[in-house]
Amino acid sequence: MSVSTAIGPDQIAAIRADLPALARRVHDDVPAVYLDAAASTPRAKPVIEAVRAFDEQFPANVHRATHQMASEATEAFEAARADVARFISAAAPGEVVFTRGTTEAINLFANTWGASSLQAGDEVLITALEHHANIVPWQLLAQRTGCVLSVIDCEDDGSIDTERALSCFSDRTRLLSVTWISNALGTIVDIEPLIAHARSRGITTLVDAAQAVGHRPVDVRALGADAIAFSGHKMFGPTGIGCLWAHGELLDSLPPWQGGGEMIDTVSFDGSTWNTPPWRFEAGTPNISGAIGLGAAVRWLEHIGMDAVAAHDLAVTGDLARRLSGIDRVRLVGTPTHRSGAVSFVVDGIHPADCGMLLDRHGIAVRTGHHCAEPIMRRMGVSGTVRASTGCFTSVDDIDRIEQALTRVIEVFG
Repeated sequence: MSVSTAIGPDQIAAIRADLPALARRVHDDVPAVYLDAAASTPRAKPVIEAVRAFDEQFPANVHRATHQMASEATEAFEAARADVARFISAAAPGEVVFTRGTTEAINLFANTWGASSLQAGDEVLITALEHHANIVPWQLLAQRTGCVLSVIDCEDDGSIDTERALSCFSDRTRLLSVTWISNALGTIVDIEPLIAHARSRGITTLVDAAQAVGHRPVDVRALGADAIAFSGHKMFGPTGIGCLWAHGELLDSLPPWQGGGEMIDTVSFDGSTWNTPPWRFEAGTPNISGAIGLGAAVRWLEHIGMDAVAAHDLAVTGDLARRLSGIDRVRLVGTPTHRSGAVSFVVDGIHPADCGMLLDRHGIAVRTGHHCAEPIMRRMGVSGTVRASTGCFTSVDDIDRIEQALTRVIEVFG
């Protein structure tokens, strides 16, 4: 593989060779087609190997012991933090806090910045597209503080109109917490003008980048947000690991969230003092192997080239949407002009769950249901959808296979 602005057939083959799960055969020896990347991506071989090396060679705890295996573990753990910082163009590794994933990262932010900054009547502004992870933490905080959750509605095609969004800011808005790419519809939200507007008014900004970081280049300093959250398992890394990035000044100002080892400076029965970020927010033994695996995933993606990943993503998602919309009885749910990574649809006369199970018999792995985004499902007039989601490994043959399988399912179902 080599860095380029497009991914050709040979490079697709090389990428797929690095993803062992794609070689699976399912059911009656049917080749698997994996179209559930928005839920979790397959693990890359370098990720698997990096985790195995930790487990086999230096499975020690980090930061405190002085023996060789602990030193090797600490070095690999902090090197992974530096890898992630480089990948998102952070100013320093210390701006990257390891979490269990996007959900924990948003909860961490809500329970540190939110709990210490928001008061009764203050407004948290989100969009209609949000995953439950960017809704429920703010509802819980509202119950405690009296802050208010306000929603930027989407258009009928599932897009967010910038002018409408800007008009939703008020004198009470204290936080803009917005998804970059919808996990349910694939909508790319034009977040830059929203962030710029928020900054001009002194409003803090948090971006749910779970569906973005593995699909496009990310430069947090150019983006201008105060914080972003993302997950390793959406970008070919392990589950149970993710990150909260926030600029250094903001991180320094945040109080601890959880108490325990590592997050302290000193402890006595009379009181305790806190470690510096990012360790202030990493109480207890962290997911060391997960962080090391995430670092390997970052290096693997960098080797492909994120410009190439982004170009392929837009092309393959557009082709998938076009092909599916051309099948009789199939209706796309959400038709935004700018879409990345996911296409949601329903089939007239077939429940999404039934459709998903029938596609599975043809070897096609898709996701069905509300995708942890019930509000946008209701807004689009459905209880759930079938979602086909892609990655840098998705081939023309994958798109051919789902088109053929879905056509066959509809014919057989009647």
